[in-house]
Amino acid sequence: MPQDAQGNALTIASDEAARAYDHVVEGFVRQRFDAGARLKAALALDPQAPLLQAMGGLFAALAFDRGMMARAEAALARAAALPANDRERAHIAALRALTEGRVDAALAIWEHILAEHPRDLLAFRIHHFKAFWTGQPERMLSVVEGVLPRWSEELPGWGAILACRCFANEECGSYVVAEHAGRAAVALDPGDLWATHGVAHVLEMQGRRTEGLAWLSAGEPHWEGGNNLMHHLWWHQAMFHVERGEFDAVLGLYDRRFRDHGSPVTQAIPDLYIDVQNAASMLWRLQRQGVAVGDRWTEIADKAEARIGDTLSAFTQPHWMMALAATGRGAAARRLVAALEEAGRGNTPHAVILREAALPACVAVLAHAEGRHAEAVAAMRPALGGMYRLGGSHAQQDVLEQLFLDAAMKAGLHDDARLLLERAAGRHPVPPERRIGYAEAARALLN
Repeated sequence: MPQDAQGNALTIASDEAARAYDHVVEGFVRQRFDAGARLKAALALDPQAPLLQAMGGLFAALAFDRGMMARAEAALARAAALPANDRERAHIAALRALTEGRVDAALAIWEHILAEHPRDLLAFRIHHFKAFWTGQPERMLSVVEGVLPRWSEELPGWGAILACRCFANEECGSYVVAEHAGRAAVALDPGDLWATHGVAHVLEMQGRRTEGLAWLSAGEPHWEGGNNLMHHLWWHQAMFHVERGEFDAVLGLYDRRFRDHGSPVTQAIPDLYIDVQNAASMLWRLQRQGVAVGDRWTEIADKAEARIGDTLSAFTQPHWMMALAATGRGAAARRLVAALEEAGRGNTPHAVILREAALPACVAVLAHAEGRHAEAVAAMRPALGGMYRLGGSHAQQDVLEQLFLDAAMKAGLHDDARLLLERAAGRHPVPPERRIGYAEAARALLN
């Protein structure tokens, strides 16, 4: 029976098709732009391979785009109709859970797969992705440390395990372990975008800005062929420049790198969730520092207005709201709030996140933009402790914390401002006095 590169049995027509399957998985875990084309080529070799059909649905479901869910459901139907082994049927069950909005059930299925098949690289990497975007870094860490003893550097995919070990440890605050794993992965593969990204996070959290810029500059020649994670790496580069007050460099990176409308990667999906988050959060930070951003908000607001009601990505909602509020689209902003209220009435875990985290964040973003700063603070205050459930890293969540702080200072609510500063100081290794978005308030209120 054919096997994948890690020794897992595949229901697939030939060894040639199995190698094509491996090529797809490699493209997925290495963040390659052509992963979809690889899947199409593999399906041409064997359209009856259940796991290849399921992967088409999984890729569609990972886009956080309601318009893609019909494609995911069609792939699920095709995969479910095919003969499959137990492991493959479990993947199909996980895809079904995703299409039904039961993300925690999907995570549990992948964990079950990995308990029996710890070298299932597809299950491992998708679990890592979905655990991250549901604010569960401890779950990421538990899985990576659990499978680690069953892997070795001789196995294809070892670098992906190290890369995920890096990011899981970084998000859980274990920076020494994270940096070591990430640098080891990049030593094996200089084009490992996820490992490069994980080390960049470590350097960001530790305030090592000069090292961060050097790290990303050294890695950039190896990123060709990458997907939208390249944009996020350039966003990280811009974040280091923000902390150094080098705003011209930030705008240059915005226009020519992470929001380059001429890029084939951008053109493929112009409103991809991570690209929107990069752009909106950076424009908001720049405006807070008094930087004129011109009409850059407009195209994001256009896309936000077209996506009102698509609530699959909880963390993207406040970023859509930033664009709508920045362009004065009050009616559209209120439609976004209404859509979140409606979606949050469900009893799924995702509905709870929308109701208890995304909705208050969006209300606060709009109130802040309209100068109703005390209302912004009141809206977000009860949600602060659960904002992590939106997903996103500490570096990404920072923009919402800055918004709360800015609103509290402008409203004269100094106890709330102190609350935020103390939370930030307790979680971030770099003191607020050394962070550009916090320093002024910290000097005024902390002693």
